[in-house]
Amino acid sequence: MTLAFIGAIIGLLAGGPVGLLLGGIIGYLASNALQRTVVGGLRVAQTELIESIFAVMGALCKADSVVTRDEIDTVEQIFGMLHLTDEQRRLAKSAFSEGKQPHFDLDAAVDRFAAISRGRAPLVQLFLQLQCMAVAADGQFHPAEHTILVRVAGRLGLTEGDVAQLESLIRAATGGAAGGSSGGPPQDRLADAYVALDVSPDAAPADIKRAYRKLISKNHPDKLAARGLPESMRAVAEERSREINAAYDLIKSSRGFV
Repeated sequence: MTLAFIGAIIGLLAGGPVGLLLGGIIGYLASNALQRTVVGGLRVAQTELIESIFAVMGALCKADSVVTRDEIDTVEQIFGMLHLTDEQRRLAKSAFSEGKQPHFDLDAAVDRFAAISRGRAPLVQLFLQLQCMAVAADGQFHPAEHTILVRVAGRLGLTEGDVAQLESLIRAATGGAAGGSSGGPPQDRLADAYVALDVSPDAAPADIKRAYRKLISKNHPDKLAARGLPESMRAVAEERSREINAAYDLIKSSRGFV
């Protein structure tokens, strides 16, 4: 029921035909004002989200002193994953460049994101995943990049263990490179797969299956959406699910169970 209709009904009851007209007009104007406020607020929040994601990403990619071509290519791929418009891409590139500057205030940028996310765990986790994807694009997590990832995670209420698990997930799924090259030694990837699923290498198949099902269920895009994940981040959630499946497949292949 629209505000214009509600206003008209109230006006009719209070003042007859004249009240009907005035109530309808007031309700219509109120509806338009509310829509402008909501849409405007969403636009502001989305702009701040983009700025936070890519400013922090710029700082992380610059942490080892060099922003590689692979990292830049992965940032461009993330533009596509988030379905950024041309205007939003320009904003993201500007924020990324700002994050690379020596004077950039990383802690303030992370705190701005924390205010936007309002503690929504799915958004926080996928924010960190995007950062990991970018810095892993050159095939490794540089110690300086890891240090900053831990710093970022800590300000968002996550731990170094959370960072290590996410790094292991990406390495297990891609061999180290977020872009998908086959990369690292099989044994290293297998070790990462166990860390990603939070199980020990000698765990029983039933325990591994249970851990996988719990993790894949927790990270299902539909469940994350129900917990407040923006639709624009759905592709990131889908990528995380793909990585979890890849890590599980690696363990299944190694252990020989279905």
